Amino acid sequence: MSEIPWWGLPLVAAVFALAGAGATLLVSARDNYVRSRAKRTRRWYAERRDAYVALLTQFERASYRMRAALDGGQPMPGPYTYLDEVGPALMQVRLLASGQVRSAALAVHLLLEKLYATRPTPPPGVDPAKSPREMLGHVPLVMQQLEAAIREELGIEVTPPPLPEPAPPRSLRGYLRRGSSASRESSVTG
Repeated sequence: MSEIPWWGLPLVAAVFALAGAGATLLVSARDNYVRSRAKRTRRWYAERRDAYVALLTQFERASYRMRAALDGGQPMPGPYTYLDEVGPALMQVRLLASGQVRSAALAVHLLLEKLYATRPTPPPGVDPAKSPREMLGHVPLVMQQLEAAIREELGIEVTPPPLPEPAPPRSLRGYLRRGSSASRESSVTG
């Protein structure tokens, strides 16, 4: 007769079942965490990219409108037009961006805001008649600093990744070896 008590076998089975359930629960929790973290990372990147593209688009539109008005001899657009168009995109960037991108965006904004004022204040030593054109010439330079800050924050590389090295050509021996292993598998699996 066995010396194992009648409750020993069910107890061991229950302990191993609980241990298996606990391990399964831990693995599924870890997978969910990793999956949610990857989803948050993608969302972080997408939110910032969309906000930056919208702001850059508004800045380009505003500078083009200003340049067209200066070249065509038309009256300058009002400052509220500029603020109404750029305001939402700028607020989104101010909320989402890092300090470097935020500072660069505000530098472009302040420059364009000065241009859209009723009478732009020229820097010292600049002819007031030529001042808006000169200030408008600085907008692409300041925007370039904003673009560089965005590239740095988002990790955008300006150079393409290197091409993968071509695989060395296979020798006849490699093809023969592969063929023999395939025939062995088919004879084993039937």
